[in-house]
Amino acid sequence: MKQIDMDEIYRKISPAQIPWNIEEPPDALVELLNNGSVRPCKTVEFGCGFGNSALYLGGRGFDVTGVDISPTAIGIAQENARKRGLRCVFIAADVLGDLNEVRGPFDFAYDWELLHHIFPEHRRRYAENVYMKLNPGGGYLSLCFSERDPQFGGTGETPLSTVLYFSSEAELRDVFEPYFRIEELKTVQVRGKHAPHLAVCVFMHRR
Repeated sequence: MKQIDMDEIYRKISPAQIPWNIEEPPDALVELLNNGSVRPCKTVEFGCGFGNSALYLGGRGFDVTGVDISPTAIGIAQENARKRGLRCVFIAADVLGDLNEVRGPFDFAYDWELLHHIFPEHRRRYAENVYMKLNPGGGYLSLCFSERDPQFGGTGETPLSTVLYFSSEAELRDVFEPYFRIEELKTVQVRGKHAPHLAVCVFMHRR
């Protein structure tokens, strides 16, 4: 990912027009909390954007750190936390970097619609970073657009000029299985601002 490109989106486009900026927490995340699979704990969200999900978790007793490559997004997330009286930590950092500034280890990691922004040749590096930041047995929820999704021609350039790399269930299994014990891997329909998407959702635990 290129920091200048993502930060330019957050600087120049209103939050209402950014397609992944949805204030309501994803159903898959809510379900994990409701069924007790994930309980309040020390948590990190990678690709947190304006902090919507991080603040949702923070409001439910989680000790949350949000990480995003865009300093603009992080500044807005910090302001959103201040307005809500929540003590979430937000850090501007590249998820493919060394992440030394992100103080772990954590018990739960989360990313939503981040992985399809990461080039396939860099995904193993990202999986290693998540692994290194989690405690043994820590939970991890990740979602990436499916190669079966009809939008943007399946794979390609979006109206915002970002390039997405959609994936199959098998591809994500290959990325994650060396580091995580996969509990559930499935293709689901998720909300979008303009239309729903098909996406591969994976819940797993660190080996």
